[in-house]
Amino acid sequence: MRLILAEDQFLLRAGLVKLLEAHGDEVVTAVTSGPELRDALTTEDFDLALIDIRLPPTFTDEGLQAAIEGRRLRPGLPVLLLSQYVEQLYATELLADGAGGVGYLLKDRVFDGEQFISALRTVAGGGTVMDEDVVSGMVRRSDHLAQLTARELETLALVAQGRSNAAIAAAMFVTEKAIAKNINSILAKLQLPPSNDDNRRVMAVLAYLGQ
Repeated sequence: MRLILAEDQFLLRAGLVKLLEAHGDEVVTAVTSGPELRDALTTEDFDLALIDIRLPPTFTDEGLQAAIEGRRLRPGLPVLLLSQYVEQLYATELLADGAGGVGYLLKDRVFDGEQFISALRTVAGGGTVMDEDVVSGMVRRSDHLAQLTARELETLALVAQGRSNAAIAAAMFVTEKAIAKNINSILAKLQLPPSNDDNRRVMAVLAYLGQ
């Protein structure tokens, strides 16, 4: 996997490069500011952009705005935001085009290198991965979720993190069959009818995160 990395803190940037390279991935360029990121997103050949939201020169939402602009120019461009802050509005803006290939993780909640790399690969493949705190905040804001039970909301939050049915079942201490039933109920309540499209899970996440 070839990545663009946008992170202004030297130690974190260097550590991410080392981690990615240790897993056989390549950082084609590592930038430290919004303008550099905008340029890289339009000129480099890459599979995923790993972006800190708050970059120089404003340290507000330079990374996010560059990501949105990049996806406007290249629909479906895989982007994973890595931030210290939970901002549901940021995730909503990034998800607004409904194209998938989006992630939002919190720096201080990434505890496992393998899971982190797995999340990157999920987003690079067009999936959606969200930190549970980001998901929880957006769930509370969405009227469309009023029909879902607490158990279904918990299931959907884990789906949004990119977990498989087996992993969700283990986390919730139930069988995979029960999870499959939960997910089918969620899809029905979100009015996502059966189809041959394997991205229905992603669309379920987008349906409520995009509100």
